[in-house]
Amino acid sequence: MSDTTLDPAAIASPVVVTPPARKRLRVPPLVILAILWLALMLFTAFAAELISPFSFTAMDLRNRLSPPIGLGGEWLHPLGTDELGRDVLSRLITSIRMSLLIAFGATVISAVLGVSLGFLAAHFRGLVEQAVLALVDFQAAMPFLILALAVLAFFGNSLPLFICLLGLNGWERYARIARGLAVSAGAQGYAAAVRQLGASPWRVYGRHVLPNIASTLIVSMTLAFPEIILLESGLSFLGLGVQPPMTSLGNMVGYGREYLTRAPWVLLAPSAIIVLTTLSVSLLGDWLRDRLDPTLR
Repeated sequence: MSDTTLDPAAIASPVVVTPPARKRLRVPPLVILAILWLALMLFTAFAAELISPFSFTAMDLRNRLSPPIGLGGEWLHPLGTDELGRDVLSRLITSIRMSLLIAFGATVISAVLGVSLGFLAAHFRGLVEQAVLALVDFQAAMPFLILALAVLAFFGNSLPLFICLLGLNGWERYARIARGLAVSAGAQGYAAAVRQLGASPWRVYGRHVLPNIASTLIVSMTLAFPEIILLESGLSFLGLGVQPPMTSLGNMVGYGREYLTRAPWVLLAPSAIIVLTTLSVSLLGDWLRDRLDPTLR
């Protein structure tokens, strides 16, 4: 018999098998900065009346075109004043709230309209589906900017009409996505099983199909949100968007272009907000797409 020696330390301390570490949710630094910037914009929009140093319509003709702090201005107007002596910072805060309100409202209208028509086409099929798809193709082929200019020039401009008009932009994307995913859900069988149990179409699409495609729709909304902001800015720049005395980011850019050589801060401040906000939403949308799309994991 062979003499086998055992290590007392090996007997005293059993081997512990550590489980594999969980895959952590790694957020890129750019996405973190984008989230922080969007949080700042939302806080500014909700607390605009509390943090504005002046009324956005208050005029100080003695301080017309006063430069910002970095160019020799005073702390009374940290971002300077415009051609009527109105505080640029106060107008910028109000413009952020107005532009985000328009962009959010138009995005929601576009998503609701597109998803509703997509579900309608997926449910009835046949002639209804062909009519919806023809409407989708017509909307995709129509230059929306020309249509918006014609509608606003003919019917006049008001804030509800402006938001609803912008809500017609891009709804065909949601309709295609909703129709395709709803048809796929029917092919997978769970929607048909719920329907055979006696569930109404509202319950099938609202409680079962919509939650399964919500991640894709959310990503589509984040990618369409910057387009609405830029479209609103372009129409306001042309004078067909938000009308005085109200103001928006595009409205400020439109008025500031006349003073680009004498007072560039009037135009540069809202332009920087537009660029940073659209860039932040785009970065967040791309990251959400990578996280929520199972084919990209």
